[in-house]
Amino acid sequence: MKRIVLILCLLLPFLTLKAQETYTINGETLELKTEVSGNLDLLWTANTRKSRYFVRTTDGSIIELVDTKNSETGKNQQEYITTLNGLTQEYGLTAEKVKFTFPSLKNYINVYNSTSDLSYNFEPQSKLKLRLGAFGGFTNQPFISNPSNTLVPSFGAELEIYSDGKFKRHAGYFSLRTALDSDDINYSATQLALGYRFRFIDKETFSVYANATFATYTFYNEVLVYEDPENPGSYLTLEQSGSGFNAPFSFGLGSDIKVSKNGYITLAYNSLFAIFSENQGNFPVDFAVGFKFNL
Repeated sequence: MKRIVLILCLLLPFLTLKAQETYTINGETLELKTEVSGNLDLLWTANTRKSRYFVRTTDGSIIELVDTKNSETGKNQQEYITTLNGLTQEYGLTAEKVKFTFPSLKNYINVYNSTSDLSYNFEPQSKLKLRLGAFGGFTNQPFISNPSNTLVPSFGAELEIYSDGKFKRHAGYFSLRTALDSDDINYSATQLALGYRFRFIDKETFSVYANATFATYTFYNEVLVYEDPENPGSYLTLEQSGSGFNAPFSFGLGSDIKVSKNGYITLAYNSLFAIFSENQGNFPVDFAVGFKFNL
């Protein structure tokens, strides 16, 4: 065992040397690691307190990317953006939104390499994005007692979290929804819900998806009317309110139709069925129409 440890200790410096090379740039000798190789290489050094980043062009020129601070205004001057734009603008790219961080620089240079060389193999960095929407519709609240099968108005809002990468068909959502009462059904509720969404049709202009709501927290108000057992023929009214957590695993369908660069009309048919909540005897009618937009 001691021999193995000794061998590893002896090999470690050589492995480190293999991972980086020595360069002389503007009279300064630096040991740089090559992170991205293509029409434009990304090199960096982490052997100082602050990482430094360099790009190498196809003719072998090495240019440092810098982001110095203006001594008068105290603002960063973002010289690296000008440098990157000068090297990549021939392919219609812009570095205006690139941050002076290792992941952001790496992603941008990978994008440039894959644009300028079709044989370059690169999977774009996934980003989490948000959509916010509002909706309104009608529901017969299929999971509560509704003998007259009455439809009541409902409305709410939803925040959707999704990715623009290889998992773009998948999304999570958080919704806030209120269902009102009526003369025939004296029950109203406001519900917070968490769920998962899968887009089984995902086109540029529209998508169709399945929703699975797996956790809810509901605040409700209810009026119960029942016959007085001590005075038959007369009725008593009991008002009650409360709240509770549930894990219904209820399922529904929806669709987003793109109507502008960042806007969508949404259609939803919710509460088709649930695994852990029982339908109270009515065919589920729970639909909504709304509008959502990219944040």
